[in-house]
Amino acid sequence: MKLRTTLLAATFIAAPALLPAAAMAQPVTGPYVSLGLGYNIMSSRTVKSGPAALTGAGKTKALFHNGFTGQASVGYGFGNGFRVELEGDYFSNQVAKLHIGNAQAVASGKEQKYGVMANALYDFDIGMPYVYPYLGAGVGYQFLEWNNAGTSALRINGTPGTFAYQAIAGLSFPIPAAPGLSATVEYRYLGTTSSVNYRSTAGSVKVGDEGNNMVMVGLRYELFPPAPPAPAAAPAPTPVAAPAPAPARTYLVFFDWDKANLTPRAQQIVSEAAKASQTTKVTRLNVNGYTDTSGAAGYNMKLSLRRANNVAAQLVADGVSKNDIVIKGFGETHLLVPTGPNVREPQNRRVEIILH
Repeated sequence: MKLRTTLLAATFIAAPALLPAAAMAQPVTGPYVSLGLGYNIMSSRTVKSGPAALTGAGKTKALFHNGFTGQASVGYGFGNGFRVELEGDYFSNQVAKLHIGNAQAVASGKEQKYGVMANALYDFDIGMPYVYPYLGAGVGYQFLEWNNAGTSALRINGTPGTFAYQAIAGLSFPIPAAPGLSATVEYRYLGTTSSVNYRSTAGSVKVGDEGNNMVMVGLRYELFPPAPPAPAAAPAPTPVAAPAPAPARTYLVFFDWDKANLTPRAQQIVSEAAKASQTTKVTRLNVNGYTDTSGAAGYNMKLSLRRANNVAAQLVADGVSKNDIVIKGFGETHLLVPTGPNVREPQNRRVEIILH
């Protein structure tokens, strides 16, 4: 009990302590799947009541050989480091011996566990692009199947269930050659919350809760990873506002932080651009979206495209032909006002309407 309490406390205390030190959470965005296999060290289980041959000789414990475990999960990342997942798991450990009072008896059989856990996790960016630590915790339900566990004189069987909890600490390693794919290494502790009852050849047996220490390796795949950012423009003596050559006429539409909706002033500027395109010889309108450097790069790429799409939709509403509009999102690249990372700069949150 002391070990599991310490592990859970460390998980919940460490998470907020690391938050200020993390420059930016790894942006796992949208649905993902994961698989893991590992090595399981299972604690002993105390036989609390049962046949007199067990309980009358003092404290009885069932000891287990180390075994293996596997898990498969489906989850969703919110793009800000937080993610949730639903996990199915499986464990297998052979029974090694029974400690009956001061005596030992060689035992056989095995325990198989399987169940469902709901996990909440947080990924950290520590400034290294190829490794991301994460912490998590979960609750769920496990079935604890004993299959002919015990000695030749006493066989125990049954598949009772009980609530369970777990703590997770791991590292993920993004694989550059496969966008969205990461290798993972984890430590997990899973414990059950109550005693359960089994049947035996000599009557009912009540067995206490258990703990499992696991080391696992696996793979996680983000189903719809963000597109990589567009290449930066070649360096120039003076920073330029747009990656394209200087256009004949450019209109700038600015946005509030983390917003893609058009303000009344923005609608007025879009209307002016639409009128200009209809009164001059214009063959093409480029609508380019940008963000400032606050937030995750993948999220910013999507936000810049949403801004560009909203401006294009307003141009069409103001009479511009949809076929004349070319829409692009550049995220936090090509800053109008050069800044460092994680800076909220209003003039960088913009869409440029370029008339050609």
